[in-house]
Amino acid sequence: MKKILMIIGVLTVLSSCATIFNGSRAKIVFDANKIDKPVNLTVDGKKYSHVTLPARVKVKRGFKPSHVLAEAQGYEPYSLIINKEFNVTTLCNILLGGVPGMAIDAATGAMMKPESSYYNFNFRPMKNYVEDPTIIAGEAGNMVSRDNPGGTALERTIIRWFFDSDPRGARIYWRVVSSIPSIVKNTNETYLMTTPFEETRAFNILGLTYENSRDVQIEIKVSKKGYEDQVKRFNVRQAIDQQEISSFFEMVEKEE
Repeated sequence: MKKILMIIGVLTVLSSCATIFNGSRAKIVFDANKIDKPVNLTVDGKKYSHVTLPARVKVKRGFKPSHVLAEAQGYEPYSLIINKEFNVTTLCNILLGGVPGMAIDAATGAMMKPESSYYNFNFRPMKNYVEDPTIIAGEAGNMVSRDNPGGTALERTIIRWFFDSDPRGARIYWRVVSSIPSIVKNTNETYLMTTPFEETRAFNILGLTYENSRDVQIEIKVSKKGYEDQVKRFNVRQAIDQQEISSFFEMVEKEE
């Protein structure tokens, strides 16, 4: 009798194919378009913080749809519903006795699976979002103008300028290089002084706003007799966020 019960027990366990082979959860790959930020995921009520995409996450099987919420800084929250479909692995229960195994698969939810193993989050950027709090959102669009000099938060943000070279004594020139010349004009070179150079100053560039500063660069040129000129460019938005624009120039002697 004991042997018969043991055999029935083994057959019952073996007959629950989907539960044994697949478990009660399925692994899903989540990815996103045009985003390199970590995201916070909520899957079936369980939270996953600072997830780098693409990522593989477990999702409940079962008969109910799974709800997923993805959130990333600077983007609108993205939600999706993962519907379930019949798991064909359950069909092996028919060959192994049918009813007991199917009952187990139904109870564990293993007889169902997500309709896809890959989902993509189509994130949309938030309107008027300012990523860095250096310039508050309410003033990010205020433009530097002659009518109100010093009136914008951008002009009141102090930036450290520091340049040095080896050998020292190189003359430093700077100019504005803009990809939006209809708003922020390109300028001619202006002499600063010789290296080493350090001072604090603000960006009082006409037409400049925090929002369009990504499209504007500061070009720095160092020049010294007997050495090749060197030129470097610095993105204005990055300089504002870091509150610094600095570099070191290793001068190269001219060939005779």
